[in-house]
Amino acid sequence: MNNVTDNNDRHVVIELQNVKREFKVGDEIVHALRGISFKIYEGEFVTIMGTSGSGKSTLLNQLGCLDTPTSGEYILDGTPVRTMSKSQRARLRNRKIGFVFQNYNLLPKTTAVENVELPLMYNSKYNASQRREAAVKALQAVGLGDRLEHKSNQMSGGQMQRVAIARALVNDPAVILADEATGNLDTRTSFEMLVLFQNLHAQGRTIIFVTHNPEIAQYSSRNIMLRDGKIREDTINNNILSAADALAALPVNHDD
Repeated sequence: MNNVTDNNDRHVVIELQNVKREFKVGDEIVHALRGISFKIYEGEFVTIMGTSGSGKSTLLNQLGCLDTPTSGEYILDGTPVRTMSKSQRARLRNRKIGFVFQNYNLLPKTTAVENVELPLMYNSKYNASQRREAAVKALQAVGLGDRLEHKSNQMSGGQMQRVAIARALVNDPAVILADEATGNLDTRTSFEMLVLFQNLHAQGRTIIFVTHNPEIAQYSSRNIMLRDGKIREDTINNNILSAADALAALPVNHDD
């Protein structure tokens, strides 16, 4: 089922053309992706869902340029990825993709600003003071302007995830790729993160949120459902719920 129309006046950020990914495990060939095709347009907030074994993690690795298709083509912001070398992919990944992981992937004993500066270390357009300026701006954008010098061990899970989102934003990537970004967080903090993602979406950011939690699809603009390495559904959400409203409706926990 696919009701996503090809809208010619919007910029295609991601295009997969019949992407297959196979792995050899002993004598067996595992077909992790069995011909995946879709386009993601600039400014979409897409959830990609599926249970364990659906091909979701393999697809995430394709989208994040961490792996290449066995066959088919992946085009990221106009650049075909499949025949690239590892170092070419790494450069493209650093320039075009902002990653947000479930376990934050922050450097311990390092301040919020230093963590957010990291992707800019490989960008020759930035000197040290420009790096810091961009990092401070990104942290302010996620509501952590007062936590610039805090280290990972001085922050809550929600604050660490905000630092991770700021780090994903700092390079002004073509797409933000979030992997179970609310997976380690309690309900209230999860909704705080969804409010942040909805705000970024409202600002025109392209977001891909890979998750096994079906509830999150209610807050995105489109949902792609995987099963057995194939797309089973690709639907537009015409009734996007407000994460801010859901957060406001949660009972207050006085133990915080």
